[in-house]
Amino acid sequence: MALARRSFVVGGAHTKFFGKGHPDFIWPKHPDFGKRENPTIHELLKEAVAGAIASTGVDPTRVDRLYVGNFVGELFVKQGHLGSALAGAHPAFDGKPAARLEGACASGGLAVLAGLDAIAAGADTVLVSGVEVQTTESARVGADYLARAADYNRQRGIDDFTFPALFARRIKAAHDAWGLSHEDLAHFAVKAYANANKNPFAHMVAKKASFDWAKEASPQNPAFLGNEDLAPWLKVSDCSQVSDGASAMILVSEEGLRALGLTEADAVEVMGVGHAVASLYADGDPTELSTVKKAVGQAYAQAGISVAAVGVAEIHDCFTVAELLSYDAIGLCDKRDAARACADGATAIDGKLAVNTGGGLVGFGHPVGATGVKQVLEVYRQMKGLCGDYQVPTPPRWGITANMGGDDKTVVSLALRNGQ
Repeated sequence: MALARRSFVVGGAHTKFFGKGHPDFIWPKHPDFGKRENPTIHELLKEAVAGAIASTGVDPTRVDRLYVGNFVGELFVKQGHLGSALAGAHPAFDGKPAARLEGACASGGLAVLAGLDAIAAGADTVLVSGVEVQTTESARVGADYLARAADYNRQRGIDDFTFPALFARRIKAAHDAWGLSHEDLAHFAVKAYANANKNPFAHMVAKKASFDWAKEASPQNPAFLGNEDLAPWLKVSDCSQVSDGASAMILVSEEGLRALGLTEADAVEVMGVGHAVASLYADGDPTELSTVKKAVGQAYAQAGISVAAVGVAEIHDCFTVAELLSYDAIGLCDKRDAARACADGATAIDGKLAVNTGGGLVGFGHPVGATGVKQVLEVYRQMKGLCGDYQVPTPPRWGITANMGGDDKTVVSLALRNGQ
């Protein structure tokens, strides 16, 4: 079934995704500590919005609706009511309808869905954004805040670092089921950092040549969990980055496309949408991402394609094992073959299906509310040849996204077609 009205991505912008380890991030060991500060959530949002307006040439007065994805602004920066903050990102937005969407790490994906719903309901130009600042607290306090994406009363006690522990449990289960090893997972970390090294927006762009397969698989790459049963299964580089950042993009209808003076060849069309949610209060097979599979399957079905058509994918590698299991969920290969597919280059920038070309959450970074918007915009950028050093050799005809909130609980997937 087609979308109620045709919807197109016509461009957008990222801020840098950054945090500890990025040369621009101010922390106690930075030479500019005490002299300048990191951008606020408002500044990041305003920067991304200004970039989206500039990159598309959209008249901001023509924007009908605005949406922002954000997970825990109330905790990290003591700021909620971010729909109103978005309305304050440009003078032309005063009085326009704006709202914040929350779905844990899928908050950005939900903002995209809200934008598509607005176009289906009659809007012609919609601004969709996502933002998160999460470097304002210590790692342990931040981990407690982020644990709100789990079933807090039931799962918080698994470890001080709740989500790393939940995905360490997946790694252990995969090891017990078919022998998944640190050596296998190291291939995903190496790919992520290598891609991020080529991406000027990436959190880990500065980590040059310090990550190789042997190091990632070795004791030099430490485990950090306090849970004795799970600690051996997760290493530092298996984890996504704790990042600040924002992304924003413009969605338009056919009328909105004409108003910009653009043709379909200038845009990327949303051809399929998937949105699946599982119960917060029950857990499934730890060796499966069944909710990802459902959402991606919905997007494929609506677009009338299979993974065989897809040339670029943005999937939710909050941990390396999530990328591995996602290869199975998107239909690329059996989960037992996923590490080999990564090691052999099948998912490299020049591979058969390029996955997470900018570094994914592990390398590009993971400002939680921005990730789902970033994924869609990255597919657009690849399709339009805008990715510079991390550009795929041939702009793809089809792309797929999978934005996962929590431990496979809320998933948004889009199938996108290049309007060549």
